[in-house]
Amino acid sequence: MNSELPAIHEWYPKLSMDAKHTLHDDVVVIPDGVREEIGEIVGFAVPEGAALSEADRDFIRTQGEPVD
Repeated sequence: MNSELPAIHEWYPKLSMDAKHTLHDDVVVIPDGVREEIGEIVGFAVPEGAALSEADRDFIRTQGEPVD
């Protein structure tokens, strides 16, 4: 788990579609605009250079999969 970020399930569902699309591009280091949006959602600044863990990227991939 990435200590710089709160649990992804707390903020990812609340991101704008643009931010979600940005993170679907196999991003590791979170871009500034998305980082700021996450900070607004969680109520504190997310540090510059914050990165997604492999588990975070797996979570994001599952969010784009169709549900039966």
